[in-house]
Amino acid sequence: MDSLNIVSYMAFGRKEQIFFSHHITFSNLSTNGNDSKKFKGEDKMDGAPSRVLHIRKLPGEVTETEVIALGLPFGKVTNILMLKGKNQAFLELATEEAAITMVNYYSAVTPHLRNQPIYIQYSNHKELKTDNTLNQRAQAVLQAVTAVQTANTPLSGTTVSESAVTPAQSPVLRIIIDNMYYPVTLDVLHQIFSKFGAVLKIITFTKNNQFQALLQYGDPVNAQQAKLALDGQNIYNACCTLRIDFSKLVNLNVKYNNDKSRDYTRPDLPSGDGQPALDPAIAAAFAKETSLLGMIFIMVTPQSLFTLFGVYGDVQRVKILYNKKDSALIQMADGNQSQLAMNHLNGQKMYGKIIRVTLSKHQTVQLPREGLDDQGLTKDFGNSPLHRFKKPGSKNFQNIFPPSATLHLSNIPPSVAEEDLRTLFANTGGTVKAFKFFQRDHKMALLQMATVEEAIQALIDLHNYNLGENHHLRVSFSKSTI
Repeated sequence: MDSLNIVSYMAFGRKEQIFFSHHITFSNLSTNGNDSKKFKGEDKMDGAPSRVLHIRKLPGEVTETEVIALGLPFGKVTNILMLKGKNQAFLELATEEAAITMVNYYSAVTPHLRNQPIYIQYSNHKELKTDNTLNQRAQAVLQAVTAVQTANTPLSGTTVSESAVTPAQSPVLRIIIDNMYYPVTLDVLHQIFSKFGAVLKIITFTKNNQFQALLQYGDPVNAQQAKLALDGQNIYNACCTLRIDFSKLVNLNVKYNNDKSRDYTRPDLPSGDGQPALDPAIAAAFAKETSLLGMIFIMVTPQSLFTLFGVYGDVQRVKILYNKKDSALIQMADGNQSQLAMNHLNGQKMYGKIIRVTLSKHQTVQLPREGLDDQGLTKDFGNSPLHRFKKPGSKNFQNIFPPSATLHLSNIPPSVAEEDLRTLFANTGGTVKAFKFFQRDHKMALLQMATVEEAIQALIDLHNYNLGENHHLRVSFSKSTI
C-alpha cells in the first residue's frame, strides 16, 4: 500500500460549549366551551365497529378543535359532542371505514392531548344525535374546521385510503407570528405545540421583519393536528396570531442548541454562541444523566472529516486521536487523493480554526480492537455508498475545485423551492448571499455563502441531506460565481 495515502489533520484549538434548558410559562390559547351538552341515550360500548367513537380521559381544558383534529387525518368529521363534566367526548366520522382506520391507528400509537394520554373506542351508537340548540359552539367549530379541510383537500368524497394514516404532508410546520406585540420564544412554541405530539426540532428566524419558525414533529399526523387546531389562534390576548402551513422540508438540520434553534433529540449539541461551558458542578450533574456528554466537546467528528475530505477522494478510515482530539488520521483510497486533499484543504478554516494537513508516516489507520470502546473516535468508511469517485470515469473527477464560497447543489426534488434551500443553508450558521437555479434543470442550483469557511461548514452539514421524495442533496464546491 502506498505510504502516502494517510493524511494527518490538525485543528489548533476548539470550542467547548454545552446546552442547558430552562422553563417558561405562557397563557392558555383558548377558553372553555359550553359544558351543558346533552346526549340522547347512554352508550353501551360493546366494541363493535361504528362511525361514532367514544373518547375518554380528556384533559379538563381541552377544546372542541383539539378533539376534532384527532379525526381529521382519517376522513371527514361530521359531528361532535363534548361532555366536559365527565372529561369525555363523542366524535362522529362520515364513514365506518374512517372510524376503523382511526381506531386501528391509535391502538398502535397512543393519542395524547395536552401531554395527557387519552382513550378511543367504538360507541354502540351508529349515529350521533345532538340537540343543536345546546351544542352551538361545537357545531360552529366543526363547520369552521370542515371549511378549512374542504379548502385544502380534493373533493373526492369521504373514502379513507391507507394514505390517510400517514398523510403526504410534511412533519415540518412553518409558523409565522402576526401582530407580535409581546415576545414569543422558542420555549413558548415548544410548550404550545407539544400538546399535539413530541416536538423533535425547532428553528426560529426573522424574515421580512416577521418572526418565523420551522417546527418538526416525529409524525405528520401530529403536524396536521397542530395546524388544524392552532392556525389562526392567538398566543396572547388579541395578539401574537399563529399562521401555520406545511413546510416542503421533511427534516430540519439543527446545528446548535440555543435560544434560536433546538434539537430535542440531541442534547449534546453545542450552543454555538461563544459562551463558556456550564459551571463544572452542573456539567457533572448532566454527565450522570446522559452518556453523550463525553462527545459534547468534540466538534470535529469522523463523519464531518469524511464528508469534507471526501470532496477530494474516497475516504476509507478516519481516526481522531484519543489523547489529542484536535488531531486526526484520514486514510484515502490512494496517494494521489491524499495529495489532492492536502493541496486544497491545508490552511482552510473550520469551526473558526485554521487546519493543517500533512502527509503522514503511517500506512494505514488501525481499527480499535474488538470490544474496545474508543468513544466513536475511529470509523471505517470503506463500504460507504457516499464515495464520490468509486465509479471509473465518474463526472466527479472533472468537478474537483478548491473550497469556495459558492456551492453546487444537485438532486433537488421539484417540490423544494429557493426559499426552502435558503432557510436550510442559513441554519448552518452562515449567511446566504445569493442563489440561482440552473435555467434548464431545477434539479441543480448555485448557492453562495458569505465566506469560504461558511461554505465548508454548510457542505459538511448538508451533503447527503434528506430533502424528501427519496432525494438526498448533493453538495460540492463550485468554480462559478453568482
